[in-house]
Amino acid sequence: MTMRLIQVGLVLLIFTAGTNLPAQQPAGPAAKKIGQVLMDFRVDRPVSSVRIPAATQRAVLSKMFRRYLTDENKCNRDFASSSDDYLKAARSAGQIAPSIIDSTTGSFTASGQTQTAYLVSVSECNASHADNFGTKRLAIFAGQQMVADVDVDFKSSILRKTDLDGDGVDELLMTTGDMNQGTITEMGGLLEFRNGRVRVIEDLGTVYEDSCGTAMPGSTAQAVVVTVLSATPGRMPKFKIDNYESNCRKNRRWRFVSTGKR
Repeated sequence: MTMRLIQVGLVLLIFTAGTNLPAQQPAGPAAKKIGQVLMDFRVDRPVSSVRIPAATQRAVLSKMFRRYLTDENKCNRDFASSSDDYLKAARSAGQIAPSIIDSTTGSFTASGQTQTAYLVSVSECNASHADNFGTKRLAIFAGQQMVADVDVDFKSSILRKTDLDGDGVDELLMTTGDMNQGTITEMGGLLEFRNGRVRVIEDLGTVYEDSCGTAMPGSTAQAVVVTVLSATPGRMPKFKIDNYESNCRKNRRWRFVSTGKR
C-alpha cells in the first residue's frame, strides 16, 4: 500500500481550450478554465516538509497568541478544564505549543497585495485524536502586519492556490485528514478569505479514502477528481466531482464509479 500523508505537494494538470468555441461558452481566460482539473486525488502526492525559520515562527506566533509554549514538553500534563470546550480553555490558559506547518504566498484578502498565508497547528496541550490533535488556524501577513487570523476547521494542508473567478484575489484548496484503524480519510474544501473572515466556497466532502491498511477482504481505495464545469469572469465556477475506486495493488487501476460529492 502506498501511504499518503496529509501535508502534500501538488501537480497542476494542464487544461485545454480552443479558439473556435461554441457560442454558449465564454471567450478568453474564462473559457480556458472550463475542463480544468482542479485536483486529481488519485495521484500520489509527495510528502512535503515546510521548514520555517525560527525567527519567522516567533514573529508570526507572537502576533497570533498572547502567550504560548515553545515546546510541547513544557505542557502541563495535569491541565484540565471543566469547560465544555476544552480546546478553548487550553488556549485561554496559554497551554498551547503552536507551530507553522504550511505556507504560501499570494493575494488573499484583496487584489494586488503581496501576502503570505501561514497555516498554524495550535497544538493545544493534551489534545487527543478525538480533538484532531488541536485546532488549525490560517494567519495572513502583509509584510510584518497580520491582516487576518481565522480558524480553518482543522484543515491541515494547503494543496494549491487558485483565482478561479479572475478577480485577483486568491483562494486556497485545503484538506484535513485522519487515520483510524488502518483507514486513511481525507476531506477537502475550497476557501476564500475576505474582511478577516473565512468562507467555504465549495465543500468537496471526502476526497480520498483508503482502507488497504486494514488488510481486510474487500479493502479498496477511493478518490475523486474535481473538474471546473463553468467559468464566467467575476463569478465562481461550478465544479464536477467524479468518484473512482481501485484495488489495493501497488500499481492501482482506477475505475469510474459515480459523479457527485460523497
